[in-house]
Parts: sequence; C-alpha cells; structure tokens
Amino acid sequence: MANTRLAVVDLESGDQPLSDEAGRYWAMQNGEIYNHVELRSELEQIGHVFETSSDTEVIAHAYEEWGVRCLDRFNGDFALAVWDRRREELFLARDRFGVRPLFLAQYGADVCFASEARAILRHPRSQRELDPVGIADTFTAWATLPDRSAFVGIRELRPAHYALIESSGRISETRWWDVDFAPHDGNDADLLEELEFLLDDAVRLRLRADVQVATYLSGGLDSSSLAALAARRVGAGGLAAFGVGFADSHFDESEAQDAIASHLGLAFQRVTVDSGDIGALFPRMVELAEKPILRTAPVPLLRLSELVRDSGVKVVLTGEGADELFAGYDIFREDAVRRFWAREPDSKLRPLLLNRLNRFLPTDPGTTGAFLSRFYARGLTDVSDPLYSHRIRFENTMRCLRLLDRSFFEGVGADDTATRLVRLLPSSYADFTPLARAQYLEITTFFQGYLLHAQGDRMLMGNSVEGRFPFVDVRIAEFAARLPDRLRLRGLQEKYLLRRASTDLLPREIRDRPKVPYRPPIRSAFSHPDSGLLEFLDGDRVRAAGLLDPTAVSRLVEKLRRDGPSNETDEMAVAGAVSMMILHERFVAHPSEAAPAKATRVVVGASVVPSLVGEAV
Repeated sequence: MANTRLAVVDLESGDQPLSDEAGRYWAMQNGEIYNHVELRSELEQIGHVFETSSDTEVIAHAYEEWGVRCLDRFNGDFALAVWDRRREELFLARDRFGVRPLFLAQYGADVCFASEARAILRHPRSQRELDPVGIADTFTAWATLPDRSAFVGIRELRPAHYALIESSGRISETRWWDVDFAPHDGNDADLLEELEFLLDDAVRLRLRADVQVATYLSGGLDSSSLAALAARRVGAGGLAAFGVGFADSHFDESEAQDAIASHLGLAFQRVTVDSGDIGALFPRMVELAEKPILRTAPVPLLRLSELVRDSGVKVVLTGEGADELFAGYDIFREDAVRRFWAREPDSKLRPLLLNRLNRFLPTDPGTTGAFLSRFYARGLTDVSDPLYSHRIRFENTMRCLRLLDRSFFEGVGADDTATRLVRLLPSSYADFTPLARAQYLEITTFFQGYLLHAQGDRMLMGNSVEGRFPFVDVRIAEFAARLPDRLRLRGLQEKYLLRRASTDLLPREIRDRPKVPYRPPIRSAFSHPDSGLLEFLDGDRVRAAGLLDPTAVSRLVEKLRRDGPSNETDEMAVAGAVSMMILHERFVAHPSEAAPAKATRVVVGASVVPSLVGEAV
C-alpha cells in the first residue's frame, strides 16, 4: 500500500497507512472523515488506544470495532482502503456520492486500485486503450456511468459501494447507502429550523483542519450561504474567499461576487479568465479529468484552484450538491412543465411556460418560443419512460456519437448507455415522485460522474487543494430527500426551502437572485488563434488514432471555423473530439507526456514491482 497525501489533519504524524494498536488493520484514504473527533471519543470509551490525531487512524479502529458497518458512522468524503493482515483481505470503500475517485483493475493475480486511472495504466498488463463503452457513456450522459472508465479494463468502484477482496482474488461488491427519496410531510417551520441547523453544523465540521480553510464564492445562493455560515464561525475578516470571473461579460458574475464579499466582510480574491486562457489550459484539464469532456467549464476552476494554492491555502468549501438535492436546475422545472403539458398535449398555452425557463437560451440563435415548443415536444407523452426527465438531454448529446469511427464504435449500441443506466436504478425508483426520479438521475449521471469529478476533485487536486462539500453531508442529503416536493420545487421556484433558510444569512438581492448557469465559452476558446486545440483534429492525426470519423470531424471543424452561429451540441461535440484525441495521444500513444496530479493519489498491487508503485504515486 502506498500513499502520498495532502497533509490537512495531523500534519506531523498522519502519514499513511496507519494501523490499529495490534497492527492487524492498516488503513489509508484519499479524503476526510469530518466527524473523526466524535468517533475517536466513542472508540476510546470502548477501549481503543490511539497514537495520532489523524482521522485515518480512526478508520482502522472503526473497522476493527464495527467491520463494514463502520461506513454508516462516517460523515465524510473518502476513498479508503483497509488491509486485514490476519485474513489477508482488502476492504475498499467509496463515500456516498463518490466525491473521491477510486479505480479498480484486475490483471491475472494482481488486483490494483488507485485514485487515478493513470496509476493503473502503469501496470505492464494494462491494455492502454480507450473504452468505446465509456466513451459512448460520455457522449450520451456527459460522463462514464459508475461501472466503467475511459480506459479498457479499468472501472470505478461505484459511489456508496464497498468491495471485499479475498486472498484468492475474489472480489465482492455491495452498496452500503443510497439516497432514498421517500418524502414525509411535516411542519414547514420545523423543517426550516432543522435545515438551518444541519447547514450550520455541516459547515462547522468541514472547517475542522490543522490548516487554513477558505471558501469558493460564485455569487449564487449556494456558495454565498456557505460563506455566510463559515464567516460567522471564523469571525469578521478571518475568512478568505476565492472566485472566478470572465473577460466576456456574458459569462461573468463578478458584480454579484463583490456584493456578497463586501456584505460578509470577506478577504476576497478573484482570477479572471478569457477564451485564450481556457484554450491554453484545456489539454491539462483533460489529463486531470482522465475522460472526454464536452464542456470547457472545468478549466476556469483549474485556474481558480491555482490561485488558491498560490495564496497558501489547502482547503476550500464549495457549494456543489445544493442544486441536485434541493431541485435547483432547469431540468427539474422542464420536467414539471412537460408533464403538465403532456396531460393536454394539444394545448397552446401550457408550452408557453417553457419561456420562463433557461433564461440564457435567447442569447443563442434560433431559440424562439416556437423552437422551444418543438424541442420539448419530443417524446412528450412518454411519461412512463424511467428516463423521461433526461431523455431529451441524452438524445441531444448523443448526436456527438456521429463523430466516432465505426470500427472503434463497433459492437456498442447507440442506446446502450440508457439501457445500462435503467439497470442501475434501484427497485424503489418506481415509487419515487417524478421530481425525485429526475433528481436521482441527475445525481447518478451528471453530478457523480461529471460535476464532482471533472469540475470538482480533479480540478482542485490538480493544484493540491482539497474541496469540501457541505451540501452532500449525509444528514443534509437524507433530509432533502424526505422533504415533500413542494419544499424543493414550489411551482417553478427552485430550492424553495433552501432559499428560506438563507433569509437571515444573505441580503434579498442575493437570496432572490435567479440561478445563473455556469457556462464558460466553448467555441471562442477552440477557435482562439493561440490555443492550437483544433490541431488535434488534423486529418492525419485523426486517421492515425482510428477513434474518430475523419470526414465527420472535418465537417464539424469547418462549421466551427465559419463565421455565423453554432449550436451548443456542435460545440460540445468538438470539445469531446479534441479531448478524446488528447487522451489518446497522452495516455495511449505517448503515455510519458501525461503529468500526474499534485498530491493524494494512491495505488496498491498484489504483486506489482516496486518501480511501478514508485512511478504511480
């Protein structure tokens, strides 16, 4: 077992792996157990003796005491491993939402796991090929489904799952938690009070560290609420905050950031990026993400974490999870409107409600009211479809599949991702309300596979910064899931109860500000004269790789280079194509060119040579 860590708790004696007092159980992790102080006290009362103040040592003792059920007691973001020396058995587990990555591969007698796929690609038996199934997942659902990766033979341990690996090499996997949308009605005032307490306590736990903890500030409700709660605990002027701005005013939220920073008295810093910055950093972003990416959104966040690192800060709070758990996205409102319209599909009035959604769409060409009606009418009455809320998104994104070379894509059905996704749904899914189904799908695909990875952990750890996500605190997640729908989405007002919980934290102009999608530029970044990104789609390079259809790629590039409008699907397609070529050239064709992330990446092999482990970590 090998680990290189970003020291945040117990800086002097917390190096991993760490064991229990008898030396039987050896633990290491990527992440944090935020309630380790309370668990340590409970274990000490039982009789356990600790040698460090590290949260990782708590894992070893907790596993000794409670076995796999120790996971139920952990409030944290983690990918962890415990080696039982007596039974020669390995226990691997991932946190409830998959905040921290954990990859698995088996090569003969070797079982390897790592926080990055590139570590496993060092194994001499690794096939070093892009996986057409994983690529198809990304070109449908924006990310690989949780049982695959972008590379053949390497898969992710699914979020909220643990694996037991016996000395024989047998692997058994079990889901240990799931978000259960089973609403229970209650008194609104009591629920509001409970949410206020849970938010405050989630922030309290995530401020625990032996280093400075700062916060991200986007200017929206979620990050602003966390900043307000953290500022109350840290004290006026004691909380550092960081935000990203854009040179293009169409994407910029600097004014809102400045307003909340001034209101809270934060020590605020911002990095401003333009299309040239995004184009220059896109290849590095893809290397860190280790999967094709259909957006440029992670790139500014990579620059933001660089600002954090250069300021001497190692840990930041960030607001991911609020939109998924409290119904903040337009896709939830779209689903509600479409279901309302489907009850009277011939109505001319009901589809007009769509004009109240996606406020950014009128800036794109051709998005008139008539266009929206035609767009959202597809499959309108198929309300029994388990993927109803997301089917239009998937079908729209699947247009990117036309770029794949037939020989590479051979044997993969165009609808395979959707079919596999349905099989991954829990048996209770059929009993969820339509809103809950939409939220569960969003969590399973976009949130876990893309947002927490490509925009979250990977862009933070690319500069050795740890992200902490108070909204995915297990208590908040389970609380949100049991709320009646009307307290998550009331009419077309998103995050209803969460907005009310921010009443005493934020000024009205921030609290009632409509959600602004985070959408950095795509086309201008790829066509920027200094980016060189379209060179990855040169005909000879595309033909040599054998992954993409050269004719389809050529047409797409020419369309992008022409003056005039381009649609978002075309922009996503070119991002996906370029990122595929970057993955191929830097991980498959020329693997030495791919640089590792800065810290906290782990690998283990049953019979892996020492030089392999050394290079991997």
